[in-house]
Amino acid sequence: MQNEFAFFPGCVLTQAAIEAKMSLEAIAPILGIKLKEINGWSCCGASQAQDVDPLATLVANARNLALAEKMNLPVLTTCSTCLLMLRRAKIQLDNGQKEKINTYLAKGNMTYKGTSEVTSLLWVLAQNAEMIKSKVKKPLSGLKVAVFYGCHSVRPGKDLGFESSVNPTSFETVVKALGAEVVPFEKRLDCCGFHAVYPAEKSVMKMTSGIVNSAAESKADCVVTPCPLCQMQLDIYQDDAQDTTKSKARVPVLHLSQLVGLALGVPAKKLGLDYNVIDASKLA
Repeated sequence: MQNEFAFFPGCVLTQAAIEAKMSLEAIAPILGIKLKEINGWSCCGASQAQDVDPLATLVANARNLALAEKMNLPVLTTCSTCLLMLRRAKIQLDNGQKEKINTYLAKGNMTYKGTSEVTSLLWVLAQNAEMIKSKVKKPLSGLKVAVFYGCHSVRPGKDLGFESSVNPTSFETVVKALGAEVVPFEKRLDCCGFHAVYPAEKSVMKMTSGIVNSAAESKADCVVTPCPLCQMQLDIYQDDAQDTTKSKARVPVLHLSQLVGLALGVPAKKLGLDYNVIDASKLA
């Protein structure tokens, strides 16, 4: 098992979803994962900057990757959008763009070489499910979980490439290793709408409500997602979304790292469960 990574937190983990970073840092030592935050990292562009300036976006992510290469470590991120942006940049760089982009990086005395791979927390956990199972101190027996992949954990498949984009299984593998029950969940591969919440608020609220209602119909005790942006959309906006559709259903939404932490016996406070908007305290 690769156990040391150049950690790319991304913008959201440093502020709006600080609980995702708290819980990740709480579980990593227990799992033997060493995270070394990339010094000087910058925003990945959040899947939107490339529509405004694709060259600047590619240069920015080439720089992020070059910083990791200086550490001689693969990159790990917990944000699915950061994962997509970094992997997409790496594909472009490794397929004809490296020399051009390095002319820009040279101005900062940097060079992209292509030596650091990019992975996610979900993928690392799925690849080491048996090890995780051996570390469980508080099996989540009886906990019914609706796993929500969201878009950028699996799509587009050509850029991510870890598993099938239409029938992924990594998330279910991890949740089962924790002892929880994965419930049938119609919306598990849907888009949460996060990136469109401002320009298309009404439509997104209906999407969010549909996801929460689907989980409630499946009798799920919680929705769990590997993406902090999806977690924010389904948690922070849940009351507004449900008010929009006049639904009374409310379902706690956890970060993947929070669920893992519960199974590892990490106290709720260290997992940042008190930061979750929809009350998740009963799950601890």
